[in-house]
Amino acid sequence: MSIARLIVTGTDTGIGKTVFAAALTGALGAHYWKPVQAGLDEDGSDSERVARLSGLGADKVLPEAHRLATPCSPHRAAEIDGVRIVPDAIAVPGVEGPLVIEGAGGVLVPLTREVTYADLFARWRLPAVLVARTALGTINHALLSFEALRARGVPILGVAFVGEANEDSEATIAAMGRVRRLGRLPPLDPLTPETLRAAFAAAFRLEDFAP
Repeated sequence: MSIARLIVTGTDTGIGKTVFAAALTGALGAHYWKPVQAGLDEDGSDSERVARLSGLGADKVLPEAHRLATPCSPHRAAEIDGVRIVPDAIAVPGVEGPLVIEGAGGVLVPLTREVTYADLFARWRLPAVLVARTALGTINHALLSFEALRARGVPILGVAFVGEANEDSEATIAAMGRVRRLGRLPPLDPLTPETLRAAFAAAFRLEDFAP
């Protein structure tokens, strides 16, 4: 099994994408990279949260290409902060072993006023895992996300769900989206490196993340 570089993207913001990325990073013993961080919350940045939850430590977390203060879409956060984002200058870091790259929000979130994350993913030509909620509305969001990725030639490795079980919704998304159903992370309370590691191991198979 050879797992090199993977993109973790989502159907929306606040759906558990970073928690999934932390679980995947920890399970693979991978490096983690978020190209652009826009805004901080009480838990700090997504990179800091992944460092804590993955159980791997900060040395496995690569610095962001841009770290923006304003919590909004990266294109607008950069404008407010007086930063110019040049998509062509954002290159995938070269590291030994697997690398998990996390996008921001959904696949069509603007990076600049001309380029979306999906456009950036297409330039990199790396396989993507789409993270989706199991709540109402996700079928539409997931299928639209698949269409946007495919229109740009981004390889889709599969869909990973986060939330309470919803068998019909999960099966429908996988079937209509013509993608592999990778597994589902349930809600975790408490959310710790130990509970996350156990939940991921119970719900996912690492071999499914090999392109």
